[in-house]
Amino acid sequence: MHACELVELAAVVASRGPAVIDGPGSPSAPGIQQYWIASRCRLDRWGRILKELPTFSPRPHPATVRLRWPLWQAVMEEILTGEVLVRVVAAFACAYDRRRGGDEVEPLARSALVGHLDARRRVLAFLVRGRGIRAEEALRLNRLREQAERWTDMLVGYLADDDESRQYAIDPRRARDFAEDLHHRAEASGGPGGWPLLHAALRAAFRQRLAPTSPNADLNTRIAASVLVCFPTSCFEGTESLDALWRQRLAAGAADAAGMIAAILEPHAPAPSPSDLEAADRMLDRLRYFGSC
Repeated sequence: MHACELVELAAVVASRGPAVIDGPGSPSAPGIQQYWIASRCRLDRWGRILKELPTFSPRPHPATVRLRWPLWQAVMEEILTGEVLVRVVAAFACAYDRRRGGDEVEPLARSALVGHLDARRRVLAFLVRGRGIRAEEALRLNRLREQAERWTDMLVGYLADDDESRQYAIDPRRARDFAEDLHHRAEASGGPGGWPLLHAALRAAFRQRLAPTSPNADLNTRIAASVLVCFPTSCFEGTESLDALWRQRLAAGAADAAGMIAAILEPHAPAPSPSDLEAADRMLDRLRYFGSC
């Protein structure tokens, strides 16, 4: 999965998230756990590449820069744009926990964000002090950062209606201003009719500005699939940009259901609680739904 598709997923989470926050359901516990695990794996990969960046070391040989630059560039793009989804998921988790008066999903989402921010800091240090990076490349990546930050604040602003959740925006005040504007437009049009246009604008904003491939496409897919598992299937019906993820979500859902059933059938396991049985039934319903698609 390309990095720009994670930004598109962030827009879907922001637009459909309020219905989950206010609804009766709950995010999949295995889903948020898999999100954290996949995020940590990606951070580990990024860390190995970021160590190569000549931020404070002597100026590298030009041949080394030419050889490694495509990978360095793609990783930095992945970090700068990936922050959009990580912050939106953290804001969603915070709003969900606050509404329920619990502490179920925010800690893992916040942990993933903290690691991401460390990677971002290292990228920005390289853009400012890096040896061997051309000025025009540093300027282009900085503009990409600014663009990702504006989209982050808009999406977090729409998703979050309280100051605690807006703390996950880059600029909470800007997020609040975006939220007021979006809600005003929705009221004027009689519904959230502006979201298809915003999705199209978001795709146009990022797809043409990034490297053609992402160096961690496999982990990006795992992260996206784990986010999808946390939401009811109805949240993503008719979302064309996520068609390629249905199979990934189905696979993740199957793993969740298999784990639940195995735990319930374990000979020495305690009797399942009503909530365990309800969760397993809900997961099987999801699998039946996807099997009919």
